[in-house]
Amino acid sequence: MTDTTDAPKPRHITRQVTYRIPIIGRMAREVVDGPVDNAFAAIIGVVSAVAIGVLIWGYPALIFSALLATALMVITLIRISLG
Repeated sequence: MTDTTDAPKPRHITRQVTYRIPIIGRMAREVVDGPVDNAFAAIIGVVSAVAIGVLIWGYPALIFSALLATALMVITLIRISLG
């Protein structure tokens, strides 16, 4: 016979912190645990927010979003290299 005990899920501290933020936490939980359509809606929402920021504030909003994307990619590369 085989042992059919369920292995515990790995606990990510970043998810726990993100889920506790009032508005962002609910949206993040929907994207991670919900259907695939929620991820596409989140991507469309982020692109729309950047576009609205560029329309309102112009070039500085575009620079800010590029710097934010650069920082997120550096963090992603560090997490990938750590395993």
